[in-house]
Amino acid sequence: MGNFLCCFTTTKETKPFSIDTDFKFSSPLPSWPPGEGFANGTIDLGGLQVCQITSFTKIWSSSDGGSDDINGATFFDPNPIPEGFSMLGCYCQSNATPLFGWVLAGKDVSGGTLASPVDYKLVLSVDNSFYIWLPTPPDGYNPVGYAITSSSEKPPLDKIKCVRVDLTDECETDGFLWGTDDGVSVYSSRPKTRGTQAQGVCVGTFVVEDENNSYPMLSCLKNNNFSMLSSFMPNLAQIKALVQEYSPRLYFHPSESYLPSSTTWYFSNGVLLYHAGDESNPVPVEPTGSNLPQGGSNDGAYWLDLPIDETERERVKKGDLQSCEVYIHVKPMLGATFSDIVIWVFYPFNGASTAKLGLIDVPLGKIGEHIGDWEHMTMRISNFNGVLHRVYFAQHSGGTWIDTTSLEFESGTNNFIGYSSLHGHATYHTPRVVLQGTDVVGIRNDTAKSDTFLDVGGSYSIITAEYIDSIIEPPWLNYARKWGPKITYEIGVELEKLKNSSGILESTIESLLEILPNEVYGEDGPTGPKVKDYWEGDER
Repeated sequence: MGNFLCCFTTTKETKPFSIDTDFKFSSPLPSWPPGEGFANGTIDLGGLQVCQITSFTKIWSSSDGGSDDINGATFFDPNPIPEGFSMLGCYCQSNATPLFGWVLAGKDVSGGTLASPVDYKLVLSVDNSFYIWLPTPPDGYNPVGYAITSSSEKPPLDKIKCVRVDLTDECETDGFLWGTDDGVSVYSSRPKTRGTQAQGVCVGTFVVEDENNSYPMLSCLKNNNFSMLSSFMPNLAQIKALVQEYSPRLYFHPSESYLPSSTTWYFSNGVLLYHAGDESNPVPVEPTGSNLPQGGSNDGAYWLDLPIDETERERVKKGDLQSCEVYIHVKPMLGATFSDIVIWVFYPFNGASTAKLGLIDVPLGKIGEHIGDWEHMTMRISNFNGVLHRVYFAQHSGGTWIDTTSLEFESGTNNFIGYSSLHGHATYHTPRVVLQGTDVVGIRNDTAKSDTFLDVGGSYSIITAEYIDSIIEPPWLNYARKWGPKITYEIGVELEKLKNSSGILESTIESLLEILPNEVYGEDGPTGPKVKDYWEGDER
C-alpha cells in the first residue's frame, strides 16, 4: 500500500463542541455487588490481559466532515495507560456529543502475546498537522489499531503494540465518524462475526477506508478464554443491580389502546392453544404455559389465539398494564467483554397501521393488526466496569443503536427513557413521528409522552442467562410456534375499501402498496423471543 496524502483542509473555528465536555451520568454509579470477575477492571483473553481506557489526550480535531457534516470529529491518544499495559490503538469520536468512549490497552501476562511494530506506513495526512499511521507488524502478529501524530515524523516503535495472530479476529466497519473531500472515511470498528458464541472482541478504535477499499483492514481481538464466561459476566445479584440502575421508563402514546401484559395474565384470561387438524378442539393454556408444546420449530402445527367470546377477545386485546412484567435475557456479546441485557415486552395485540398520504393521515383498517406482539430493547453494558454504553431500540424488523450520550434519562436518575409507537409498539429514544416509506407516502410510527408508562425495574423476571444454572426458563419460552393465528388479507380488497371511503387517488394507493412492509399483509402472530435470530446473534 502506498502512502496517501490527503489535501483536505479543515475549517478553523473557535466555537465550542459538545465533545469538549465529558459525559456524566445523572447520578454517580453504585458499587456493584461482589462477584467473580465482572466489573473488576480487566479481562484475561488467554494470556493477554486487557483493560478499557476512558481518558484521552486530544491530538487533532476537525470542525467539519463529521457524521452530521457540521460538527466534525476529534482524534485522541488514550492517556494515561496503566503501568504494564500498552497502547493497542487510538480513539475517534464525533464532536456532536460529550466525550464518552474507550479503547482497550493490553498487557502480556503469558509471554509473546504482544510485539512492537517493525515500521509504520502513512495512511492519511491532513493539513500537514495530522497523521494516521498503520503499524507494520512482525511475522505472526497483527495490528489492531493505528497510531496518530501531529507531526510528520513516524511514531516511536514502542508507542503501540501488535497482537499475536491467534489472539486476533476479523474486523469490519461500523458507524461513520469522519471523512475527507477526497473520499477517505473513518469508521468505528467491530468484530465481523458477533453473537453469543463469537469470540471477537471490539478494540474501540477506528478504521480508515477509501472508495476503492485499498487500505488493509485492521484486526480485532479474540477471547481465547471464552469458555470461562462466569469470569467476565455479571452474576444474578449484579444483573439485578444493573437492571435497577439503568432500566427504562417506557412511555405509551396518549391514544394507545393496546397495552402490554404479563404472559401469566394473558394465559389466565382465556387464551387458547390450537392444533392443526383439530381446530375445533382448542385447549386453554395453563397460566405458566406448562402445557405448551416444547421445542421443535415453527412448523405451523400449533398456534395461540384469543378467547372465542367476542367481548372477552376485545378485553384481552387491551392488555393489563398493572399486571405487566418484562422479561430479561442476559447474553455475552463481543467476546464476553460486554453483557447484553435484553428487555422483552409482551403485548396481547398489535393494532392497525395508519398511513400518511401526502397531507392526509388515513387509518388502514385491519392492515397491520395481529395477535401477540413481542418487542424489545437491549442495554449493552461493559463487563470491565458495568457502564451502560449503548441501547438498542427494536423497530419492526430492524432497529437502532443509540449511544448513552444521546439517551434521555428520568430526572436525577440513570434510568433511560423509551417510547412505544402507537398500536405498532416499535421503540424509539425520542418522541416523534417516524415514517416507513417516504415523506409523502408512508406508514406512521407515532410516539409521545403521556401519563401511561411502564417502569421496567418495577416488575421484571430474569428468564435466562445461560451461564447461570440457577435460572429456570419458563415453559412458554421454549414454545417455538406462533403466538397468534395466521390470517391472510385480500390486500387489494382492503385498499379498495380505503380508496372508496377516503376518495384517495389510485396512484397514491399504488405508491402505498409499494412501501407496505410484509408484516402488514395479514395477521400473522409472531414467534416468541427464543426463536428470533438475534436471541443468539447480535442485533440487526
